[in-house]
Amino acid sequence: MPEDDAPGRDPDVDAPDSGDDAFDADPERAALLREIADDVRGDTSESEQLANVLYRTSDIYDPDEDTTPEEVMQNVKFILEVKERGGLGR
Repeated sequence: MPEDDAPGRDPDVDAPDSGDDAFDADPERAALLREIADDVRGDTSESEQLANVLYRTSDIYDPDEDTTPEEVMQNVKFILEVKERGGLGR
């Protein structure tokens, strides 16, 4: 089965190039993204949503996480879809 047809793979999200080191573990970058997420988190659902996206993105750079950019993109799409539906229970 070609990689593009793999179960659970979003065809709209391209896999990163194998030689791309832009997503190497970088604890300082992960911490900075999480700090920004804490700063933008507020009382509105939009600020909460943005903070969630930033936290999920920070996982790419966390050496203790085993997360790919593709997984983050799929999760971000899910966060946006939940927001559009009005919550998880709908």
